[in-house]
Amino acid sequence: MAKTMNIQEFFKQFPDDDACLDHLFRTRYGLEPACERCGEVGAFHRLANHPAYTCNCGHHIHPMAGTPFERSRTPLQKWYYAMFLFTATRNGVSAKEIQRQLGVTYKCAWRIAHKIREYMGWVDGNGPIGGRGRKVVEADKAFIGGKDKQGQDDKVVVLGAVEREGEIITQVIPNRRETTVTMALENMVNVGASVATDEARAFSNLVDYGFNHGTVNHSKGEYVRGNIHTNTIEGFWSWVKRGINGTHVWVSPKHLPNYLGEFEYRFNLRKQGHLMFPILLASFPRP
Repeated sequence: MAKTMNIQEFFKQFPDDDACLDHLFRTRYGLEPACERCGEVGAFHRLANHPAYTCNCGHHIHPMAGTPFERSRTPLQKWYYAMFLFTATRNGVSAKEIQRQLGVTYKCAWRIAHKIREYMGWVDGNGPIGGRGRKVVEADKAFIGGKDKQGQDDKVVVLGAVEREGEIITQVIPNRRETTVTMALENMVNVGASVATDEARAFSNLVDYGFNHGTVNHSKGEYVRGNIHTNTIEGFWSWVKRGINGTHVWVSPKHLPNYLGEFEYRFNLRKQGHLMFPILLASFPRP
């Protein structure tokens, strides 16, 4: 199995901003891009004193345009290092840790962390999982949060679905009603999939929506019945809650989807940990 990049290897590959910019340029435009203006191939060279490349005809390419780095005054190497930290840890990185590691203000660190989480969720995507002839999909709800200053319960309802040995998808939903849950699940799981859930009422009519549905009754101590169980999705929820409680202490409902996207990204690449960082770096779309 390929090894995950360590910190020494990171700084060897990306020793400064110039190395990061060259990498970003090659990733987005290729080794010898053709100029959009004159059509000449391989004529681009670095523009002095600017994070851009110019062709002999004067046409410019700005590699950071359309990325989280655009209009940022934070050095590009610090952005790359922050992305490395996000893919090298299991339980996430707090803004305080980014602040300490990068030597930036807390406000800057929070913005960097937020943008990286947002981007991780975008790269991972949310395509439907499961289907006829595929592995069983486990679906379950989680309640993330706590009580506000007035003591009122402000937990956020999250629906998750994971295909065994495959990918996971999560979605924040407004409530736990059957209609809300089933409509969300229809967007997350392909019709005809075999779906395993607990006995919650919200899942009681999944057969009517085109799913092969099996349940386990947790209230009666039943956790596995043949091929029916929700151990995988429940393990994911436990991991997410440990990560939030241990690393971030608390996450606002507004930003919870981005944190979930971050954990989804790690989970979906859990068997290819060495690719987490390269995939994140290679996924910036060409303008």
